[in-house]
Amino acid sequence: MRIGLLGTGPWARMAHAPALSGHRELDFAGVWGRRPEAAKELAERYGVPAYDDVEALFADVDAVAVALPPQVQAALAARAASAGCHLLLDKPLAPTPEEGRAVADAAREAGVASVVFFTTRFQPGPAAWIAEQAAVPGWFTARAEWLGAVFTSESPFATPWRREKGALWDVGPHALSVLLPVLGDVRHVTAAAYGPGDTVHALLDHAGGASSTLTLSLTAPPAAAGAAVELRGEAGVTALPDGSDGAVPALMRAADALLGAAHSGRPHACDAAFGLRVTEILAAVQELLDH
Repeated sequence: MRIGLLGTGPWARMAHAPALSGHRELDFAGVWGRRPEAAKELAERYGVPAYDDVEALFADVDAVAVALPPQVQAALAARAASAGCHLLLDKPLAPTPEEGRAVADAAREAGVASVVFFTTRFQPGPAAWIAEQAAVPGWFTARAEWLGAVFTSESPFATPWRREKGALWDVGPHALSVLLPVLGDVRHVTAAAYGPGDTVHALLDHAGGASSTLTLSLTAPPAAAGAAVELRGEAGVTALPDGSDGAVPALMRAADALLGAAHSGRPHACDAAFGLRVTEILAAVQELLDH
């Protein structure tokens, strides 16, 4: 499968380009970016062409991987799908449900495969744990904490879109990607409030009957940063295991998932439709925060 990369920022350089170039079943075919000079530099590093015209890249590849801010990703992903490209997307899918729906609809109408890179879902230990807990009945409650120090340390990810949207939209998708397969869809966002900095606390009511709490932040002290998910129910107490094998191997597994979905025609569990549902829940939390 020939695949092109959209984006030239830190995530594209640190994760996407190494993963695409190192994958045995992908032909890394080119780079497009909003900054042509950065696209040329990244492309030269991997011996692939840089494209000035994104439509030309779409025409030359079978799939695209997107490492762009959500508001830029959404519009380009819909165009790529309409051009017949399979989609390896980042989270959040889009900044609004309407824009996310446009991506999901375009992928469905074009019959292309899509996978949204929720990192935890593509790490072996956490992924196995999620599948095991989804088969266990009687969960009563869960708590998910995703605490980052992006804004309290020297981080390359203190990007404009993260400063604008905050932890809810950056790390909230990770928490939801773990909770939804286990507890079921969110029926209602019961409460939401801000804490220190961009910290968000939210209470969710799930279709399976359990409730969950989210604590999300990008302004945690560095010593307090980390992620944890704990489930409590009839089976007892269990916690999400550490997934520490790195972003590049996880992204290569996401590419495996895209290849599988493209070849089989069966949607992946983390497709654009799932990404849309996550976006809808984030928007519901945001609405409570804003009012």
